[in-house]
Amino acid sequence: MLSQQLKNRNIILASGSPRRQYFLEELGIVFEIRLNKVYEVYPKHLVGSEITDYLAKLKAAPFKKELQKEDILITSDTIVWLENKAIGKPKTHDEAKKMLGKLSGKTHKVISSICLTTTEKQTTFNDTTLVKFKVLKEAEIEYYINKYKPFDKAGGYGIQEWIGYIGIEQIQGSYFNVMGFPTHKFYQEILKF
Repeated sequence: MLSQQLKNRNIILASGSPRRQYFLEELGIVFEIRLNKVYEVYPKHLVGSEITDYLAKLKAAPFKKELQKEDILITSDTIVWLENKAIGKPKTHDEAKKMLGKLSGKTHKVISSICLTTTEKQTTFNDTTLVKFKVLKEAEIEYYINKYKPFDKAGGYGIQEWIGYIGIEQIQGSYFNVMGFPTHKFYQEILKF
């Protein structure tokens, strides 16, 4: 259905995330991938979805000069939000362990923003999902990090992986948003766009 609506458009996904690529494929969208390195820094006064909105727009900036009339650029960002702090992606085993230790036994928010950009306009939207972890044992955290190496994932975990199967007690909101792409909102917004 979307492929018909977008047949005169060239869709560009500016993301190396295999999950985001998979979602676009599953939505029946023909797209190309273009990557541009962006230094992901945001003003310290931003909170929650303000951060992801800002970063999704920031990721679009390097592409603006090269966009053609028929192009729609998709950029996005996801953070885990716990105790009024953003938790990004872990760089090391120890960082992943600390992150999962902090999430253990608590409810956190996963916030994703998507920015759609053309030569004429830009729109940004976001979604929030509440996720509750059981109290995780140290051995469970170690096993997960060693086997799945979650260094490309906000909060140091993927809900679709082993830790999600055994550790997540409750979720309120979009499951796909926790994977980094609120597909239901994207569908509505790109149709309007």
